Amino acid sequence: MKNLTKAEEQVMQIIWKLKEAYLKEVVEAFLDPKPHSNTVATLLKILVEKGYVQVVNHGRIHLYKPQITKEFYSKGTVKNVVENFFEGSFSNAVSFMVENKDLKIDDLEFILKQLKTKK
Repeated sequence: MKNLTKAEEQVMQIIWKLKEAYLKEVVEAFLDPKPHSNTVATLLKILVEKGYVQVVNHGRIHLYKPQITKEFYSKGTVKNVVENFFEGSFSNAVSFMVENKDLKIDDLEFILKQLKTKK
């Protein structure tokens, strides 16, 4: 799948949260200052072209639905970060987060517990 820009990700977050939405609902879900509806419509068009969103036409009104799940996108994004910044090593990524105090002992214990139960 093609990468998303920050603005496209913002729109996707809204679509995932709402499950399905019309343009007006997407615009209303943004915090103030809200982007212009033409800007959001352009971003939705791009997301459709990239295969992230599908459109259901109701006459001249379009209903937008996510075509991929947030989990699927998150998995790919994390994998890309690990491959591009940590030489493909998840342990390097975890070590980096520990060194920068982004991961606490409780977090690591939780991860270990999950790993043990997934065996």
